[in-house]
Amino acid sequence: MVRIRSEIVCLFCFLIVNLFMWSAVLAQDLGNGFYDHGVACPVSNHRGTVATVDGNDRNVVLAWLFDHRGGYALLMIDAATGKSQQFPMPFQPGDAPYASVLSSKNKYYTLFHNNFVEFDPVTRAFTFHHQTMPQMAMALTEDDKGVIWAVTYPNSGIISFDPQTRSFTDFGYQYQQNWKQYPRYLAGDDKGWIYVGLGNTASQILAFDPTTRKATPLLEEAVRKKGSAYVYRGTDGKVYGKALMDSIEAWFYFYEGKKYNVDDQKPAPAKPIISGSQVLFHKNFPDGKQLVSLDLLERKLTIKDSDGTRKTVAFGYETEGALVMGVGTVSNGTIAGGAAFPMRFFNFNPKNNSLIHLPAFGQFNAITSKNEKVYFGVYPQGALLEWAPGKPWVNTKKDAATNPAWLGASVLSTHRPLRVLATRDSKNVILSGTPEYGYTGGGLLIWNNQQQSSNLLIDSILIPDQSTLSMVELDNGKILGGTTTMPGTGGEKKAKEAVLYLLNLLTGKIEWQETALPGVQDYSDMMLDKNGLVYGIADLKTFFVFDPAEKKLLHKEEFEQRLGKTSWAQSPRIFVRGKKATDIYLLFNKGIIQLNSRTYELSMIANSPVKVEVGGDYLDGKIYFVSGSHLCSYTISQNPSGGKAKRN
Repeated sequence: MVRIRSEIVCLFCFLIVNLFMWSAVLAQDLGNGFYDHGVACPVSNHRGTVATVDGNDRNVVLAWLFDHRGGYALLMIDAATGKSQQFPMPFQPGDAPYASVLSSKNKYYTLFHNNFVEFDPVTRAFTFHHQTMPQMAMALTEDDKGVIWAVTYPNSGIISFDPQTRSFTDFGYQYQQNWKQYPRYLAGDDKGWIYVGLGNTASQILAFDPTTRKATPLLEEAVRKKGSAYVYRGTDGKVYGKALMDSIEAWFYFYEGKKYNVDDQKPAPAKPIISGSQVLFHKNFPDGKQLVSLDLLERKLTIKDSDGTRKTVAFGYETEGALVMGVGTVSNGTIAGGAAFPMRFFNFNPKNNSLIHLPAFGQFNAITSKNEKVYFGVYPQGALLEWAPGKPWVNTKKDAATNPAWLGASVLSTHRPLRVLATRDSKNVILSGTPEYGYTGGGLLIWNNQQQSSNLLIDSILIPDQSTLSMVELDNGKILGGTTTMPGTGGEKKAKEAVLYLLNLLTGKIEWQETALPGVQDYSDMMLDKNGLVYGIADLKTFFVFDPAEKKLLHKEEFEQRLGKTSWAQSPRIFVRGKKATDIYLLFNKGIIQLNSRTYELSMIANSPVKVEVGGDYLDGKIYFVSGSHLCSYTISQNPSGGKAKRN
């Protein structure tokens, strides 16, 4: 018995040691002071999944795979055995599938990254591929003759593919607006006309005539709404729709390119067509069995028989890992961040090289630490969360005791978070972001830790039609903000150039604003120096020094030709402060830059063997950043603080 226990202990120790050895392998020495600590979240996301059959009438599941590279493959899984096969896309990965259709002839179609494809589960191969005008389909459908149609972002481009004749036609862009369109709905009547429901700045329904190859807008300007219009094919051969999806708007029907009022008549039921957005999940196999779930994290697939019996099988697939939004230092000596699609939180402990990932409330766009707390800005809820690293992780729920805890949110004003700033006195935490889909001008959500309440400053109070991309707290209790002219997704860009502004936190009023750098669209990142000056990056290619006391620009350098561009993310973390207040570094795509605070000179101190894509924070002599899906670091050499570094 003692011997058995001893062997168990030895086995346990062996496993633990090998676990750490395996983790140590992830810390790969890339050379020149750079290290690769592994994939932050080694999992993909499915962007359209259908249950169907292969050439032997076996039930199979088809799913488009997406990781940090974009859409990269089609995964085919035998539903009974879990045996899987992965088919790389017949073009370079990029973008992502936003819509799919499984045709009546059992072919699976999508269009993204300027490429239309047909996959045949019978022959287990891509059987057609054609380039298109940019960029990706937001909706696909099949007409009564079996022709496949797609409509694309950003200008409602229309394409068709006839599976019988194998003829492909790109009809080009059909509708011009001064904003990027999301044509999310597509349907054809039994006379061959095609109808598009689009948004988000202003809804519209287009009628496309394949004969003349032209589209006609059918909604009058007074009828258009902020959001997306909706259309679907009815069983009676007509197409039905309304000016705004999920609303009490009046129904219309469309036939032979014309719009008619439905009046008191109920819209006809929808014709069964297996199509949908990136969340398409067609669960019905032809033999009556159902696909219950497809879990790419656990790599398990569950099906259900007609009698309710469930069966789960394991499957495999290859991935390079999820998209990483950014990283930051935690008070417990670890590095944390968020990954997207799927939405995950990850935490790296450099002391033992352990890297874990857990379920996240949403897409952790922005991060900052203050004292023993970490704050996240989360898309798409526009939410501000507070995480206590010393307590167990309990995935966030609003109005519940979770960790991270929900502090507040504004879907309309901070929908896509850009920055989180915690003030030095720990009183306020400020979240900025771009607004909801179709809107222009984001706000600031200000959480008061003492009062345990939030206050929202909308763009009309701050800088109309702009959002705050960068913020620093000044010594006088005021905030210096840098804006972006970027609207919400699918929104209309209205501002001509970005500005710097001073916000008084006590009054909630803007005290000063100015176009400090004419023509700039984004004040990408800023950092306060110990002497009260602010260092900044604009449009990822311009370095500037600003004196907020004098409200004066002191220095400007266009560095792109010499150094390339800085790293970028939805919440840029370009500046990194080192061990000392005078140790200021910047993350560029090509490597690590050091700033000389006396001369304002930017010097490349280390060329990176991998692309520095997302920032960025300092911990124990290392600067952490993201390259692809990998968490990486650079070990800082002992250069004189603030001095001139050696150029490589």
